[in-house]
Amino acid sequence: MTKKTSALAAALLLTSAGTALAADPIRIGVVTPLSGTYAPIGQQVRWGLELAAKQVNDKGGIAGRPVELLFEDEEANPAVAVQKAEKLFQVAKVDFLTGTVNSGSTLAVGQVAERNDRLLATTVSFADSITTDKCSPNVFRVNARAGQQSAALAEWLNKEKPKSKVFFLGPDYEMGRSTVAAFKQAATDKGASDAGEVFAPLDSKDYTQYFGQLRASRPAVIYTSVAGNDTVRLLTQLEEYGLLRNLTVVGASGTVTSQNIGAIGKAAEGFVTGVGYSPEIGTPENKAFVDAFRAAYKTDPDLYGADSFGLIHFYKAAVEKAGTTATAALRDAMRGIQWQTPQGTKTMRGGDHQAVQEMYAVQVTDGKFRIVGTVPGEAAIGQDLCTKF
Repeated sequence: MTKKTSALAAALLLTSAGTALAADPIRIGVVTPLSGTYAPIGQQVRWGLELAAKQVNDKGGIAGRPVELLFEDEEANPAVAVQKAEKLFQVAKVDFLTGTVNSGSTLAVGQVAERNDRLLATTVSFADSITTDKCSPNVFRVNARAGQQSAALAEWLNKEKPKSKVFFLGPDYEMGRSTVAAFKQAATDKGASDAGEVFAPLDSKDYTQYFGQLRASRPAVIYTSVAGNDTVRLLTQLEEYGLLRNLTVVGASGTVTSQNIGAIGKAAEGFVTGVGYSPEIGTPENKAFVDAFRAAYKTDPDLYGADSFGLIHFYKAAVEKAGTTATAALRDAMRGIQWQTPQGTKTMRGGDHQAVQEMYAVQVTDGKFRIVGTVPGEAAIGQDLCTKF
């Protein structure tokens, strides 16, 4: 454990009165990208978890036990994520695991959780497969999956640009292909047409090689699910080559966030996404969360920070319901549970372990994310397609 991590763990064990909580800590392992192209996402995950853990510990912890967070860098690499998860389960003896960003990492670490008889919850990964055909009894998702995001975005597209011709560009791995497939289905079901698709390697430096195909297809809209630093490169290169003058850019909810919008600059203007969170949500709970987040980190939370913050409250509600951190009882308690988040009340659907929540379409206007549409949670969630448990 690094000195920084040790200091953080010690700080999280303190109450607001400055005295340590007496009971043994609940240890939550966090396998998340702290370096590489997805490091900005991992930073929001860390901030959201740390803020929630501090607030929970200040109020007496979970069932009288303090929360201790143990971080490992997964580098957005499934093989690395598996190694780090095994270390946290076998050596650190964590009670619970979270943090995975790369959808391939979530799927791989889910198998590690099963082998170790522990539970995993992702706050980030979008791939529908995580809670559909590749679902696991030991894996939960507290954030919105690709299909939920696509429902909100397709509703906006149908209203504002009906029957558009759409070109699709995603990162070439599980999340990219899943998000493209989900939005393509949602958009074409509402009358949009398919202008073609390409998939670029993760951490691509040059997207101009795909611009010939993009121009030739003559789309009105481009959908992308690249994220982190990849988005900065894609959108700035589209602007440099003059392609943004005639294109509406829409994408997955992790494509443009508070972490990379500054680096993207004016190329982000007008971008629209379907998302499960916005700092603009006008509830007292969200206003309090945004104020606390800004005070702690001098920036706005994005969906990753908000969903990671909510994860601690999901886990707290389940432990208090189960009366234990034992896997079987905790898993049963998580199924069907409701908990409070900055977005409002979420429900964990018991059949596939997918959170149900209201969804939003948001657009970047003058450098800010503005809510331009909403879809109720039950309308966005789609069918329960998990058949493995």
